[in-house]
Amino acid sequence: MTIIDSLLLGALEGVTEFLPVSSTGHLILASQLLGLQQTAAHKAFEVSIQLGSILAVLFLYAQRLLQDKQLWFKIAIAFLPTGALGFLLYKHIKALFGVETVSIMLIVGGVLFLVFEYFHRNQPITEGKDLSQLSMKEALAIGFFQSLAMVPGTSRSGATLIGGLFMGLSRKSAAEFSFLLAIPTMFIATAYDLLKHRHEMIVDDWSMLIVAFITAFIFAFATVKAFVGFVSRHTFVPFAIYRIIVGVIFFYVISEIPA
Repeated sequence: MTIIDSLLLGALEGVTEFLPVSSTGHLILASQLLGLQQTAAHKAFEVSIQLGSILAVLFLYAQRLLQDKQLWFKIAIAFLPTGALGFLLYKHIKALFGVETVSIMLIVGGVLFLVFEYFHRNQPITEGKDLSQLSMKEALAIGFFQSLAMVPGTSRSGATLIGGLFMGLSRKSAAEFSFLLAIPTMFIATAYDLLKHRHEMIVDDWSMLIVAFITAFIFAFATVKAFVGFVSRHTFVPFAIYRIIVGVIFFYVISEIPA
């Protein structure tokens, strides 16, 4: 891996982590294009650089988290399904990491977004509850939606956004809860992967990891602010179309490239 590879992967992670397009899927596909093999160490690298994106969320929402202790309980409750299933199914989840799975799930997720938007086409964009009105039971339900994103290409952000909307949250509130729920989810996933693969990460890997980490933080910071503004005024149709197009392209083209 070169410094350019690290910069590209870091930027891609920062931009896609909080968009409903699957950051993990894009990292897998980009690594394929860059000729980087999906070794255990590289998979750990892809997960680890997501921590830079999560720190951007902490930086942006620190004041709100400090002022609203009840919100922390909702985030913790929502994390439980993914935490439990991730621990039990870790090996099976890792086996799914591949171009074909990502391509299929990008397409499936895109279709689901279009279906959702069709049935909610007459609902005002700004309609919905605030996070303060979200119950613990509803937070847990969103957590089960997030657990679906353990399949690469599904999109953690996309799954939690849909879950939040089904629970009656406004688009802005659903996006913000998705960002905040990423904090425990990605922190623990990163720590667990680093622990599992600590003997496989050589010195060069760590230097490239730092470069990608910082890049991911910068790009995530900008993306989160822009995305909140976007979903406050627009539907998710553009992301749905993007997912389908990218999924089709990679399914028929990139899957033919030898790993």
